[in-house]
Amino acid sequence: MGNTGPAELLAIWEAGLAHHGPGRALLLHRAARPESAADELLSLPVGEREADLYALRRALFGERMQIRAECGACGEAMEFDLDARDLGVRPRKRDGPLRVAEGEWTVEFRLPTVADLEAAAHAVAGAGGRAVAGAGAHAASGAGGAGDGLLGEDVGVGGPVAADGDEAAEAFMAAEGGDAAVASTAAARARRALLARCLVSVHRAGQPVPADRLPVAELPEPVQRKLAEAAERADPAADVTLNVACPACGEATRAELDIASYLWAELDHWARDLLLDVHLLATAYGWSEPQILALSPLRRRYYLELCADG
Repeated sequence: MGNTGPAELLAIWEAGLAHHGPGRALLLHRAARPESAADELLSLPVGEREADLYALRRALFGERMQIRAECGACGEAMEFDLDARDLGVRPRKRDGPLRVAEGEWTVEFRLPTVADLEAAAHAVAGAGGRAVAGAGAHAASGAGGAGDGLLGEDVGVGGPVAADGDEAAEAFMAAEGGDAAVASTAAARARRALLARCLVSVHRAGQPVPADRLPVAELPEPVQRKLAEAAERADPAADVTLNVACPACGEATRAELDIASYLWAELDHWARDLLLDVHLLATAYGWSEPQILALSPLRRRYYLELCADG
């Protein structure tokens, strides 16, 4: 991680206000890997980016992540802690594509990259769906107090960070009033779009099938399921799914943690609090923003307490 002091983080936050999910994720990833160009970051496996963002999150806000979710069965609010050190496992380096054999089908494919994921989202949007993460689903979000990291301040987090239910629907939810049938269709379309980009070779009964002309829908469901399972094993950080037991009714709720959205929510809350601190200290002492940002969090807090006492 490069120079990510308060001034640099404020610049990232300011730039991110003009973007949405993918653009903000890229800005955060560039903060985690400042030596890498944008096209290099987009070519990384999804799990590699997630691992980088978890590492950035630990460096900035500490290891403890507070999560808030809603039970899918009874609607009970649930709060729990996660240790960020347990998340963000990097995918193993591979010399070649993954291979899956099921019945008469043998398929080779590569792990999806960040660019593949974005292209699949655009394919769904272009076909009449909207890429809206978490629409119409139970959301998990941060619950405040992010811990002691590089910034040394508590951070409260709001806004949806993850959604439960079908994993593709979570990422590519078609928003027609949250209609489940439309969402399911969008999820299937997203899976096919993503898989089509990642196919390397396909054989049926020993005969090659041109992967670039194969309608992915022709692959039997067991083959597609095995492909998804193989990708999950090879790149576990690409889909961090929590299984949370409700203390009220005992039912389990699946929630997928979206680290890019979680981290952005933390950064947004931190930035707005910091700007308020700058305003108060500049008003009280006449200091410039760079002078105030150069203070350590401890000294800045002490001066704020003096302002309140006065």
